Amino acid sequence: MKNAKALTITYLTTVSLGSLNGSDKEADNIVSIKKFSKGAEQYPYGSSQWLRRALRDQLAAMGWPTSEGVSANIAKGASTTLQKPDEYIDDDLFGFMGTEKGDDEKKGTANKRTSPVRVSPLISFDKYEGDLDFGTNYMGVKAGGTPNIFETEIHAGLYRSTILVELDRVGCGEGFEKELPVTEKAKRVKGLLSAIKNLWSTGRQTRFLSDISPKFLIAAILKVKNPIFLEILVPARGGVNVGLINETLADYKEEIIDYVIGAKKEMFEILPEDSLTIGEAFQKMNDWVDAYYVLL
Repeated sequence: MKNAKALTITYLTTVSLGSLNGSDKEADNIVSIKKFSKGAEQYPYGSSQWLRRALRDQLAAMGWPTSEGVSANIAKGASTTLQKPDEYIDDDLFGFMGTEKGDDEKKGTANKRTSPVRVSPLISFDKYEGDLDFGTNYMGVKAGGTPNIFETEIHAGLYRSTILVELDRVGCGEGFEKELPVTEKAKRVKGLLSAIKNLWSTGRQTRFLSDISPKFLIAAILKVKNPIFLEILVPARGGVNVGLINETLADYKEEIIDYVIGAKKEMFEILPEDSLTIGEAFQKMNDWVDAYYVLL
C-alpha cells in the first residue's frame, strides 16, 4: 500500500421513480429535472455539485461538524466556507476558494484548496420518456385563493457515477499549516466511504424520496490517479458487462494494487464471479484505508 495514490469507486444505482436534480423551468408550472442531449434523446443526470452537496449532508447527518457558508466580502464574489480544513472534514475533502478584499489600493488575495475528492455526474443509462407527476396545491383555498396546479418531471432508470479520492492529498497540503495525524486522515476517508454507502439525494425528498447508494460497485486502490472504471461499467443482459470489466482489470494490472467488486446480488442477473456483498466491499475498502495510512 505504500505506493498507493488514489482510491476510485464506480457504481450503479437504481431509481424506481424520482425527480432527482432540479433544473431551470422549461415551462410555467412544470418543475424540470436536469437532462443532457445525446442524438435525438434526452437523458437525466445529477450534477457533480449536487452529489458533493449530498455527500456533505450525509457527513453532517453522521455527526461530522461541517464548515458553515460564508458570504463573499468583494463585489460579485462567490460565497465560500470557513476555509478551515484542519477543523472541518468537508473543507479538507471538498476544498474551497475564498477571496479577501485588499486594503486601500492593494490587490486582494485568494485562498484555495483543490478538492482531493473528484466526483463525476450521476448519469442515467435510460432516456427521459416525458413523464410528469400532476399535483394541485389547495393550501390557500380556505383563505379565498384558487388551487395551484403544477407538474413535476419524473424518471425511472439505472444511473452511474464515479468518485476518486487522492489519498496522498487528504489532511495535508493547501490550506494546512500542519499535516493531520494519519489516524485522523484514515478516519476522514472512512467517513467519506460511509457517506457513499448511505447516500441519498437532497432536494424534493418529501415527495420523491430516493436512495442513490451503490447497488453495484467496482473499486480499486491504485498507484495512479486515473478513474479507470468510469466509462467501462455498463449494463448488459440484466447485469453488467463482465468482459469489459475483466479486460480493464487486465489492462491496468500494473497500476492496480487491489480491487473489489460488490453488489446487491439478487438485483443483477449477470455479475463477476468474485462479487462480494455491498457491505463486504465497503469493509475491504476500509481495510485498504487503514493499511495505507495507519499500518505502514
